[in-house]
Amino acid sequence: MNISEKLKRHDLFRTLIELKGNPKISLLTEPLWNIPYNLFTPFATLYMYALGVNDTQIGLLLTIGMCFQVVTALFGGVLTDKFGRRMTTIIFDTLAWSVPCLIWAFAQDFWWFLAASICNSMFQITNVSWTCLFVEDCDDSKLVNAFTWIQVTGLIAVFFAPLSTVLVDGFGMVTAVRFIYFFSFLSMTAKFVILFVRGTETEMGRKRMEETKNTSMFRLFVGYKDVLRKMLHSPAMIFVVVFMVLNNIYTMVTGNFFGLYVTQNLGISEAYIPIFPMVRAAVMLAFILLVQSVFNRMKYRVVMPIGLGLYVLSHLLLLLAPPQNLTMIWLYTLAEAFAFALVAPRKDSLTALFIDKEERSRAYGLMHVVMIGCSAPFGWLVGWLSSINRTLPFVFNIVVFAVCILLVLLSKTLKRHDDAGLGMESE
Repeated sequence: MNISEKLKRHDLFRTLIELKGNPKISLLTEPLWNIPYNLFTPFATLYMYALGVNDTQIGLLLTIGMCFQVVTALFGGVLTDKFGRRMTTIIFDTLAWSVPCLIWAFAQDFWWFLAASICNSMFQITNVSWTCLFVEDCDDSKLVNAFTWIQVTGLIAVFFAPLSTVLVDGFGMVTAVRFIYFFSFLSMTAKFVILFVRGTETEMGRKRMEETKNTSMFRLFVGYKDVLRKMLHSPAMIFVVVFMVLNNIYTMVTGNFFGLYVTQNLGISEAYIPIFPMVRAAVMLAFILLVQSVFNRMKYRVVMPIGLGLYVLSHLLLLLAPPQNLTMIWLYTLAEAFAFALVAPRKDSLTALFIDKEERSRAYGLMHVVMIGCSAPFGWLVGWLSSINRTLPFVFNIVVFAVCILLVLLSKTLKRHDDAGLGMESE
């Protein structure tokens, strides 16, 4: 059997071939967003720092941004139902990414970053509309693999990150990152336009547009109480929301303070910052393609604590790393990559499976409102902790991981799910 035939028989590649319509075009255009995002993300905090934004202000920006995200997430489900998944996605993707990229490209101080953060908060609207566009016409049996492919496109995009190092070395931090943000504006805008032109409104989207055509926005907002009631009476949804909150907190810490810690405290060169995500991506790709299928046959309450335990190990390695010791940073990167590969797909698949399909848009919107609202105070908190000692945000993360492990082990919802034999492979 040649390589081509082996790939076609691989479950992931078979899904890629069989996908069609919105899921297919969403997947194929994703690199136009992922590549620029991975070019600027490693240097985003350092860029702010170079323009005079301090640790506390960075934390304040995170908190303010999340406060606005609470509002936009609340609008996400209503706007998605009222105007359709396709139209909502192009309008608010442009406002949430194209406009902020231009602001970041010309930023001068804290106030520019504040304006960009407020605009960027509207991505919570497209979190709802794009997810609906992606999943609603997708066969349930292909859902987990489809989400895995979205993760794979993001991982492949990470390999472009060293280009940002070349630019920073050649032109300096500020000039290079300004150029990257302008390129991001062009690439992301192209992605939004292509998806709008080649995509179609989903069947559920057309149904919801017709149902809400003569309904005021106010009445649609009032309808959230029914969605909230369903959510509060669903142990499965409560578990997912709590886990999403905790996941959002620890992702916020590592995403915003890792670069500062390793460069300012451990004395690691800024040139390495984009290399760490690239190694992480390589490890995760190998894991997904070679090992993930083994874990897919295992129970959630076995795999998720293993992944969360690896998160704890990764942070201990980071905190114990001596200055200018790359070996410990590489070990941190490996452990964190394995942890993410085990935890993230299970979080996403549980969310997609437990949500009410008839109220998917408003349920997603409400879940994100709760997630961001609960996470928002922690942006300022971890910024304040970092201003005292840059190790403290990572100590805080270890506490969050410990809470996650307890949540998984004590969850009756996951126990019933596991006892029913509903592992990821059977989903």
